[in-house]
Amino acid sequence: MVMKSSHSVTRRSFIKTVTVAGAAPLILRSSLWAADSAPSNRITLGFIGLGTQGVGLMHGFLPRDDARVLAVCDVDTTRRENAKKIVEKRYGTEMAAGTYKGCAEYAHFEELLARKDIDGVVIATPDHWHALIAIAAARAGKDIYCEKPMAHTILEGRGMVKAVRDNKRILQVGSMQRSMTEFRVACELVRNGVIGKVAKADVAVGNPSIPCDLPEEPAEPGLDWNRWLGPAPIRPYNSILSPRGVHKHFPEWRSYQEYGGGGVSDWGAHHFDIAQWAFGFDETGPIEIVAGEPNAKQGVRLHYANGVEVTHVAGNDVTFYGDQGKILVNRGKFKLWLGDQLKTEDVHDCSKIANELLPADAVRLYKSNNQLSDWLTSMRTRKLPICDVETGHRTATICALVNLAYHHNQSFKWDPKTEHFAGGTGDTKWLTRDYREPWKLS
Repeated sequence: MVMKSSHSVTRRSFIKTVTVAGAAPLILRSSLWAADSAPSNRITLGFIGLGTQGVGLMHGFLPRDDARVLAVCDVDTTRRENAKKIVEKRYGTEMAAGTYKGCAEYAHFEELLARKDIDGVVIATPDHWHALIAIAAARAGKDIYCEKPMAHTILEGRGMVKAVRDNKRILQVGSMQRSMTEFRVACELVRNGVIGKVAKADVAVGNPSIPCDLPEEPAEPGLDWNRWLGPAPIRPYNSILSPRGVHKHFPEWRSYQEYGGGGVSDWGAHHFDIAQWAFGFDETGPIEIVAGEPNAKQGVRLHYANGVEVTHVAGNDVTFYGDQGKILVNRGKFKLWLGDQLKTEDVHDCSKIANELLPADAVRLYKSNNQLSDWLTSMRTRKLPICDVETGHRTATICALVNLAYHHNQSFKWDPKTEHFAGGTGDTKWLTRDYREPWKLS
């Protein structure tokens, strides 16, 4: 294992270490987690955030022989205890034999990260917590699987990249569409000019986020509401943000600016990501963001240096327009037009179409059949996963820029190299947010 700090480190001292600007990270020496120090054959995991998505991810790891869930963490007692029961039921036979000691549960992520016997953590909290937990995890020597959108602000994303690189960690973003055949084939067809020159794409996702205006509801025991809010502004409890009990839906915290980025960041972290992949923009971004009509919920356009335009539209899919054809792709959906003729609308034809239309020397993209397996493989090999931290940051930046255009009803220019506004447009304050004490981005 890689973490060498004392398991008895106090919660207060850990908080100060990982959140106060300028504080030294909780490490002894960087060589303790050098790039060649891969974990053992059975990777040990901790889960932080056990709502619908977190439990779903956990179910993806539990059947595996090459991974073992050791700990769960959530600020809600009911969700935390439910996750523990799920894990221990799965490993019940081994518990009876005395070979598995049980699943630990924590209310505070710092205690989980302080364990030296955990190789990697899976973060599925609301978006406003992603960066602080991921940065702390990287400094604690853990590899990371972080749900999308990777970061809540642009500066948070860059901070996550730095922490992961400085500590030689592996971070996989949960942009699972990169591990789906239909999306990979669509991107390969675009990259290789099968539909001609492609200078336009439509990304159809939901609306931008809005300020939270929910009324106060009576708080119930078992939820640490102050901890749920964390770095976000203090506000009264409302069950829409954090439903009590073991719920099966995806809560609407994601619709509000304080905690998420609305449909622009929720589905946009998937679909803008595919546009980035298809055009080869994984390490760059647009140079201009053009706002639509005042108070509009669609219509923002992204202009890239090579002339490509990506437009946010209503709906749910991604469409690429070439001068010799068109591709529409979504989960379980793939349509290809060559000229005006619909070549196929059968998603099962993807591999066949790729073999038929792509030459032997075609550009081929990273192939992954499973986002979780890909992360575990990267943890062992120390090679970058299919959706590395830099890739996740660039896609999250797109979502943030689109939201900023809506929030401020402004167009602005952007320098993807310096990651700052250009040409006297925009406001550097938009790159970050205010953090409630004691939390800081450091």
